[in-house]
Amino acid sequence: MYQYTEFDRQFVRARAAQFRDQLERWQAGKLSEEELRPLRLQNGWYIQRYAPMARISVPYGELSSAQLRALGKVAREYDRPDPELLKDAQDKQLALGSVPVPGTDRQVGTKLTYGYGHFTTRTNVQFNWIPITRAADVMELLAGVNMHGIQTSGNAIRNITTEELAGIAADEIADPRPFAEIIRQWAALHPEFAFLPRKFKIALNGAREDRAALGWYDISLQLVKNPAGALGFKVLVGGGMGRTPVIATAVREFVEWQHVLSYLEACIRVYNQYGRRDNAWKARIKILVKSEGQRYIDKVEEEFRQILEIDGAPHTITQAEYDRVAAQFVAPEIRRPLRGSADARVHEIIRADAEADPLYDRWLQRNVLPHRNPELRAVLLSFKRLGQNPGDCTADQFDACAELADRFSAGEARVTHEQNLLLPWVHQDDLPELWAAARKLGLARANIGLITDMIACPGGDFCSLANARSLPIAEAITERFQDLDEEHDIGEIDLNFSGCINSCGHHHAGHIGILGVDKDGKEWYQITLGGSNGSNLSGPATPGKIVGPSFAKEEVPGVIEALIDAYRQLRQPAADGRLETFIATLRRVGHEPFKAAANAARFVEREFA
Repeated sequence: MYQYTEFDRQFVRARAAQFRDQLERWQAGKLSEEELRPLRLQNGWYIQRYAPMARISVPYGELSSAQLRALGKVAREYDRPDPELLKDAQDKQLALGSVPVPGTDRQVGTKLTYGYGHFTTRTNVQFNWIPITRAADVMELLAGVNMHGIQTSGNAIRNITTEELAGIAADEIADPRPFAEIIRQWAALHPEFAFLPRKFKIALNGAREDRAALGWYDISLQLVKNPAGALGFKVLVGGGMGRTPVIATAVREFVEWQHVLSYLEACIRVYNQYGRRDNAWKARIKILVKSEGQRYIDKVEEEFRQILEIDGAPHTITQAEYDRVAAQFVAPEIRRPLRGSADARVHEIIRADAEADPLYDRWLQRNVLPHRNPELRAVLLSFKRLGQNPGDCTADQFDACAELADRFSAGEARVTHEQNLLLPWVHQDDLPELWAAARKLGLARANIGLITDMIACPGGDFCSLANARSLPIAEAITERFQDLDEEHDIGEIDLNFSGCINSCGHHHAGHIGILGVDKDGKEWYQITLGGSNGSNLSGPATPGKIVGPSFAKEEVPGVIEALIDAYRQLRQPAADGRLETFIATLRRVGHEPFKAAANAARFVEREFA
């Protein structure tokens, strides 16, 4: 992973010191709340429904074991609300009521806990309970391990993302991480793009399969080679979710890698000049690209020509600069430990025990991924478990994951788009011991890509923008599908959950999407079907279609169960002999059978309520 230079370290430490000065002036009454607001937002500090929320940047998802331990320290020592504040929040959530678990007499509600971080779909880490008065201490602690919150908020270029297998995927055209790091450095505090019409998100993908959800970003860069074999980027612009889901448009099929910063600058300059600033809901670049079409592309091409021919292409990436950055991403040397006779016997016992356990075989199938190095594997740790909100990581789990990273993955882990952690450098001989260690920690559930591996935002339990809660319904669905045999029989399915139209849970891209909406001050939920993130399983990126009117919160778990039951009745064998996936069946038979199943479940829930 990228190793910070002394300049990088000084930059992050200076920013932390600057933020401390701003907070101290605010506490002394020298800055008003309004004056502090843009300053804290520029460092990733929001004021949410009950308490501040800190968003910590994790560029392209990579975390060292030292950074994991620092995040664990933040969770343990700083993510601690005032008891009265927590009690008030719990009382308010209790008043909203619980949600039934289908097939049981149980009801589940929100468990407002503290002392944890939350992995987001954009590979950041969020904390929900840190007092603003301790924010400077947190940023100073994180700066010590090269972490910060710069541009995780505000109308600027946000955290740069890639897929979690970047640099290790067997189908990779080229490693996107050096380019992502170069773009991150270029975008950090870019004076021209500090106050764009709205927030701006960039994703890169270096593999043949789109595992970075490229269709859904403001700008997406797909590494490609032209007919002459030269490396460059296909550029897509104008994707996004929210109130108006739009799939990004391909504006250029090939840009030489040396000029990718210049082309990005052209795209964003045109947006900065012509993007709407009178309406926050219409200010994203997707609206400009959709309304202007070819005229936007023509403006970009003209701006790009001027940057190259008149301005002298000041942001051209030289081979020397690329080599400097790429050198920080050299694969670690994975040495096999020399085992003594006692160690060898223990290793053999663990291996034999694992191979005799059918759960181990399922874990190999679901959580262990191929690697470009045939001796290595990439292993996913599941953060989707009963009794813990999707994507949440406790202080102890941060520390435990740091230990796993040190022991099995050259000290590195990666946050995934699906809110899990990946260990990218695991030797195949270490899989049994890793399985045993992860299982003891509760992080080895073989559910990656299955229905309980859902994406979910924190929703109305924490976010001041949310219309409805997501966490109790996610818990009810998770509890309903705890039978691993049933979960594997259902097969691969993307279930995504957002608490509001801002779509932080990427519900538009879910095979099944759930969206919280407000009706007369009450929680209701829209269900969408057929969304896609652009992967090989899901097909081209596309937004899901709404299934009828909204459902009450009590109905949603039963509706999800009815949709799954309908799929199991309708599915057929696929060409490879296996059963069709949910998304394949949906596309074959259409939405109507599923819509009928959902509405029938609504009727049953209301009849027996």
